[in-house]
Amino acid sequence: MRAFMAVLLLATLGLAACHKPGPAERTGRSLDRAGERVRDAVDPPGPTERVGRAVDRALN
Repeated sequence: MRAFMAVLLLATLGLAACHKPGPAERTGRSLDRAGERVRDAVDPPGPTERVGRAVDRALN
């Protein structure tokens, strides 16, 4: 049980240490934003949705 917990802790710390986004993550964000822009052209967001998106971008 202790060995399992040690492995789990090391795996969690290893994944948490990756702060620099790779090319796939940057491409995914770019595609997400392009999709948002298309959706906004068809159905403009309200003020609450704009604030929510700003908060999401600040946290990510």
